[in-house]
Amino acid sequence: MARTVSRAADAEALHTHPNLTFTVGIYRYLIKSDGQHSLYSVSNGSETLSSPLLWAFGTPRVGQSYLFKRDDGHFYEARVTYFESLKNLGFTPSRDLASPKNVEEAMDRQVGSAEISRCFGCHTTASNIGGKFDEEHLILGVTCEACHGPGAKHVAAMKTLMNGNLNARQGDIFNSAYLSPADSVDFCGACHGTWWDVKLSGVKGVSTARSAPYRLVTSKCWGKKGDTRITCIACHDPHEQLQTESAAYDHACLKCHVTTPGQKPTAERPGAACPVAARNCTSCHMQKVYVPEMHDKFTDHRIRIEREGEPFPD
Repeated sequence: MARTVSRAADAEALHTHPNLTFTVGIYRYLIKSDGQHSLYSVSNGSETLSSPLLWAFGTPRVGQSYLFKRDDGHFYEARVTYFESLKNLGFTPSRDLASPKNVEEAMDRQVGSAEISRCFGCHTTASNIGGKFDEEHLILGVTCEACHGPGAKHVAAMKTLMNGNLNARQGDIFNSAYLSPADSVDFCGACHGTWWDVKLSGVKGVSTARSAPYRLVTSKCWGKKGDTRITCIACHDPHEQLQTESAAYDHACLKCHVTTPGQKPTAERPGAACPVAARNCTSCHMQKVYVPEMHDKFTDHRIRIEREGEPFPD
């Protein structure tokens, strides 16, 4: 999460691929990088618009989108995104425009101040101070204070404690580990997509797999009030690198399921044993689905038994 945003001049994908292109109809998109700058251009053959990129959002693991500014001082989102699976550019998700009316419309979309605050609020730390967006002093990536809040008092208290004052207060610091299951998932969903985010946006089908918290709470085993054993942090430690091997999550699945077929479920483990296996559970019950606009597969966090011919459940 520390690499969820960078200045375009430091973007790994742009350094690795100094000439990125994309063509739709008469429009040709180009991002040309020289190691210090990345120039974004769009041409229809007779007219060309260009602007240096300022910000790169996302890591090259899946995709990376870009923001720049024009002379009016407003932020604009590039119409194209780098996708790792393509090793090249494609339309920015949900921003495809096959028949733009001119080069300017083909090039970008203006991003309002409220949306800018949300974008930087999820990808950086301390970008919004006192309700105002602070581009100059923000901290790149999701650091400790992004989730735990201001930590100066906590640090001061810990220093006092280490100096021998055993009566020192721990200091005011937020710890999401003590939230209720529903609040815990919504806390992560503030950036990764809550149930309400998806419903209000109108996103349907496999595209909803991008919002893991939404998919998780639609699982049958989630229940009405949720279960601490299947919150986001029950499987993912936000302080560690994401685990991508299915076996890494078996311990979480087996907190709820008995392991031997025919074994009677208990109050602690109410889930029946899988008749197929007791390992690599997510490979069957949280399968990866291809999301077309992302040109990649995402793990579907709606825990379920997939049946052949069954439509993808929203």
